[in-house]
Amino acid sequence: MAALKEVFQKYGADYETTMSRFMGSEQIYLKILAMLPRDENLQKLDQALQAGDYPAAFDAAHTLKGMAGNLGLTPLYQAVCATVEPLRARAPGEDYAVLFQSVKEEFKRAAGLVELVKEVG
Repeated sequence: MAALKEVFQKYGADYETTMSRFMGSEQIYLKILAMLPRDENLQKLDQALQAGDYPAAFDAAHTLKGMAGNLGLTPLYQAVCATVEPLRARAPGEDYAVLFQSVKEEFKRAAGLVELVKEVG
């Protein structure tokens, strides 16, 4: 499916590496990617940050990081990494609201990939 490869590369992800994780099956990949918008870890991260519960925020961000990495969603992965590392270090004074906004924006872009593939394909 050239459409997925094109959309994926335009998004900023490594198509070949990601497809190798899914045994070359774009169908399986798209099925898993379609679950992304229903994942609750973005909401958990937001709630934990607002409550100042940094251990819970770290857990949610770390889960998002793993999911983004496995799905090859490089821009989302990078945004989440920028949040995970200060949370891991319990960095005082970090502007988590700004970091979360970046994660939120990239999550939205990543979740929109399924629709983009449908439009192109």
